[in-house]
Amino acid sequence: MGLGDFLKRLFGGAALGVDELARRVGVPEENLRNADLSYRTFTIPKRAGGSRTISVPNPSLKSLQRRILRRLLARLKCHPAAQGFERGRSIVTNARPHVGKAVVVRMDIRDFFTSTGAKRVEKYFRRIGWNKDAARLLVRLLALDGGLPQGAPTSPRLSNLVNRRLDARLAGLAASFCARRPSEAPSSAAYTRYADDLTFSFDKDDPPEIRRLIHSADVIAKDEGYALHHRRKLSIRRRHASQRVTGLVVNDRVNLPRATRRWLRAVEHHLATGRKATLSPAQLKGWQAFASMVEAEREKPAGGQ
Repeated sequence: MGLGDFLKRLFGGAALGVDELARRVGVPEENLRNADLSYRTFTIPKRAGGSRTISVPNPSLKSLQRRILRRLLARLKCHPAAQGFERGRSIVTNARPHVGKAVVVRMDIRDFFTSTGAKRVEKYFRRIGWNKDAARLLVRLLALDGGLPQGAPTSPRLSNLVNRRLDARLAGLAASFCARRPSEAPSSAAYTRYADDLTFSFDKDDPPEIRRLIHSADVIAKDEGYALHHRRKLSIRRRHASQRVTGLVVNDRVNLPRATRRWLRAVEHHLATGRKATLSPAQLKGWQAFASMVEAEREKPAGGQ
């Protein structure tokens, strides 16, 4: 029995309506239906070139979305492979399952948030027990132009919830890599996703199987409504090269790249000796806190992978 069926039975056979949504969020139904849905839209440059469109909801809508996030979305479960925007998970937990692997394969989803379609979001809310009116109202409050707005506080968490099936299928794909040749010694595979960044890693380097994996991941992504970058954002790294996952090196253990560590030591030395540095003392403290977090988190068990 699915969660939606369970909720329907629990509440007397009827799906949850707007009145229940208003009660849970703590906002009058009239205010939900008449909310100001305006956004401020602007672009920012991407590090790798091009620009990213950011849509920030007006203050009243942002406040309402935060209430929905805290009171509704935060209690729901996503797939354990989803490492971004989740409490207790980070770029370190995203990188840790891929440490010491023969091959690390990284792929990137194009326009991830805006490609997370409003129809899929509505189906998700219907599936977990909301009726059509409530599900459509939630979509009106949380989606923009047919997708999730990058800039809304609810979009990261909602993208993880909606993509539970995507993560389950890709995790199954990684597991099938190990099951192809049962006569061989057991091997392991890992899959994690940090927002639009997909990472697979394997104990064995099998180029034909890796090509199969890339093709199959592309098919699954298309079936779920996404397109993958095929050239610039596809990365296949083996042990002899620097294997990176969400910016961290994973060849032997999770660590900052060597160039970054050297740069930080140089900044520390310059500031300590009164010389000009590329970071201010406050900025250096932020980097040092980040490096300490990486060091503290890397030794913990992967958990859930």
